[in-house]
Amino acid sequence: MNDDVEGSRLPHRPVVNRRSALLGLTGVAAASATSVGAFLYSGGWLSTDELTPKRIADRFEQVNGKHDGFRRNHAKGVSVSGFFDSNGSGAAVSRAAVFQGGRIPVTGRFSLSGGMPYAADAHSTIRGLGLLFHVPNGEQWRTALINIPVFPDRSVQGFYERLLASKPLPGTGKPDPQKMSGFLAQHPETAKAMEIIKANPPTSGFDNSTFNSLNTFLATNAADVTTAIRWSLVPPHFAAPMQAAAPAGRDYLFDELVDKVAENPLQWRLILTVGQPHDPTDDPTIPWPGDRQKIDAGMLTIDSVQTEAGSNVRDTNFDPLVLPDGLAASDDPLLSARSAVYAQSFTRRAGEPKHPGAIDVAKEPR
Repeated sequence: MNDDVEGSRLPHRPVVNRRSALLGLTGVAAASATSVGAFLYSGGWLSTDELTPKRIADRFEQVNGKHDGFRRNHAKGVSVSGFFDSNGSGAAVSRAAVFQGGRIPVTGRFSLSGGMPYAADAHSTIRGLGLLFHVPNGEQWRTALINIPVFPDRSVQGFYERLLASKPLPGTGKPDPQKMSGFLAQHPETAKAMEIIKANPPTSGFDNSTFNSLNTFLATNAADVTTAIRWSLVPPHFAAPMQAAAPAGRDYLFDELVDKVAENPLQWRLILTVGQPHDPTDDPTIPWPGDRQKIDAGMLTIDSVQTEAGSNVRDTNFDPLVLPDGLAASDDPLLSARSAVYAQSFTRRAGEPKHPGAIDVAKEPR
C-alpha cells in the first residue's frame, strides 16, 4: 500500500447505537478523551442514531477547532526515521517477515495528542509514536502506540460520551466535573482504567517513554499456531519514571527530542507480550497479568528527525489494520473503529491547504 494513499484501506464498519444521555468527565478522564481520540473511533452507516467516522471527526473539530491540513488528533508532531534490528525471537509466535531476523527500514512520527497543532507542550499530554515498517517482501506493518498502560474505554460508545464532554467550559478551561462523576458512575471499567493510568505517571520526555499498542492482535507462526499478543516499545535502560524538568519553552518536549537524536540515536526494545487463553482480547481497559511471557523481538533505532513535509510521514496513515502476513486483528471492535476514522481524517486533510507545523527541526535550539 502506498504511504500517501492512506484512505485506500477501508475496513468493515460496525454499527454502534448512541445513548440518549451524554456523559462527560474532567481531570485525567478529560485529558484522555482528547489525548487518545485518534486511538479510538466508530464505524457504522450514517443515521440519526448511529455513530460514524464522520460524526466523530466532526466532534473533534467542535472540541479542538478546525485546522486545515492537520490530523484531527495528534496534530502536533515531527517525522522520524531509522531502522528495526530483528533478532529472530519473534518468529516463535509470528511468521511475519519483520520477525525473521535482519534490519528493516522504519519511518515514523512522534506526536502529542489533541487536535490543536500549535498547542504548547505539557507534561501530562499523551505522547504518541506511529511507525511504518518497510518490510523487504513488499508488505508493510503500521502501528500506532501511546504512552499509557491501558486504554480508558472498552467501547466506542463510552469513548464518544467522554469526547462529547471534553470541550472546556467557558471561563474554567475544564470540562464540567459533574459530568465526569456521572460518566464514571455509568462506566466503572473506565474508573478502574483511570486508576491504572494515574499510577503510571509519564516520564520526562519522548526518549524515555514506553509506548504501548494497548489493543490485542493475533500472531500466527510457521506451524499455523495462533496466539494473542500485545506489544510495547521499551527504552533499553528503562527504570522508574524520571521527574519532568521545568518547561524551557513552548515546544520543550520536541526541542529535547531533536537535541537528543542529534547527539545519539534513540532506541527502544520491541517487547511482545504473549496472552493466555483466558486473557481478554476485546477489552483494552484491562491489563494482562504481569507474569505473562515476554519476547524481546529486537531493537528499534531512531537516528533522524525531520520537519513534517509531504516528502516524509506528514500524510502517512498509521492504520492499525495494515498488517503483514502473520499478524491479524483480534476481536477487539476498537481496531476497525480506529481504522475507519483514520481514513476519514486523511480524506479531510488531503483536500485542505497545508500549513507549516509548530516544529521546524532546522530552527530548534541546540
